[in-house]
Amino acid sequence: MPRSPETVELLLTRRSAKALTMVEPGPNEEELRTILTAGARVPDHGKLAPWRFIIFRGEARAAFGAELARIHAAAQPGATAEQTGFEANRLTRAPVVVAVISRVTPGIKIPEWEQVLSAGAACQNMLVAATALGFGAQWLTEWYAFDPQVNALLGLKENEKVAGFIYLGSESVAKDERPRPVLADITSEWRPGN
Repeated sequence: MPRSPETVELLLTRRSAKALTMVEPGPNEEELRTILTAGARVPDHGKLAPWRFIIFRGEARAAFGAELARIHAAAQPGATAEQTGFEANRLTRAPVVVAVISRVTPGIKIPEWEQVLSAGAACQNMLVAATALGFGAQWLTEWYAFDPQVNALLGLKENEKVAGFIYLGSESVAKDERPRPVLADITSEWRPGN
């Protein structure tokens, strides 16, 4: 396998953009296909493809947001018009949003935990691919990732959960760095007799 210092540099410097600061353009059809293909090219014990993708772009973002606002207002009768409006505009924060759906096949030899981790890896690969293509990307799981009514709206089956919403767009502001863990604080080496 050839070395790729550019890939290592990307992994060491990748930083999530904020959905609130994303602007057009988002990924075009070919770029989105590349991002989704990267998402589907993760470790997948048993070749189960324990994930699937739902794309929101164009008017679909506002239509889905209207449903989020309706669900939120029903659950929070005291919500202000400003709060309801924020919910209505959740998916319009970025030009393209992809819901990554974790779908577990229970009762097989592949542990459910591995299947869930594969969906998380799909999310991470999509973030890295989007960054490599020059886009901002953010992986969010806000209240609507866990709401049963939203799950029904998405057509989720009993064995499915939202792993996250991946927001994709062009960056309008510079990203700031955040503190990272000290490697020595999170790393140990196992030795016999430990």
